[in-house]
Amino acid sequence: MKQKEYVVLLDENDNQIGLMEKMEAHRLGLLHRAFSVFIFRKKNEVVELLLQQRAQEKYHCGGLWTNSCCSHPREGEPVIEAGKRRLKEEMGIDIGFLEHVGSFLYRAEFQNGLIEHEIDHVLIGTFDSDSIDFNQDEVDDYKWIELEQLKLDMEESPEKFTPWLEKALLVIPDNKIKVL
Repeated sequence: MKQKEYVVLLDENDNQIGLMEKMEAHRLGLLHRAFSVFIFRKKNEVVELLLQQRAQEKYHCGGLWTNSCCSHPREGEPVIEAGKRRLKEEMGIDIGFLEHVGSFLYRAEFQNGLIEHEIDHVLIGTFDSDSIDFNQDEVDDYKWIELEQLKLDMEESPEKFTPWLEKALLVIPDNKIKVL
């Protein structure tokens, strides 16, 4: 039997005000803490971003393309440590360094009645491999993509991407990507 997961409930200043079982918080649309990890690499002098396609069986946004990894920290778990943990659990990537570059608040309602209402902390890191041993319970596929191509794809087919992806990308300063 799968262990219940909890999310950290927040006020709008990112202060913890409680804990709640994850699915209940998403049914009620309560504000909680989350993170989005973006993994970059430089290949032939071109910066690429690792995207994952969420498993069809996910509780929302199944089959949609999104950032390298996203989830919720556990109570008392620093966001960067949570990002490293979930990156290993979802994508099989053991990373030594992630950098926190900012956060944003968003709310999205889904057709299945669930609501994401999060303060999402954006984390970035680098990894350089074509071979990724992802968790097939969490991820259907992955790809490396140039940022300009991703922006074009999101403009042409926004329905193929999670609603937080574009918002999270906007948090990443251009100068952080250019130094890769």
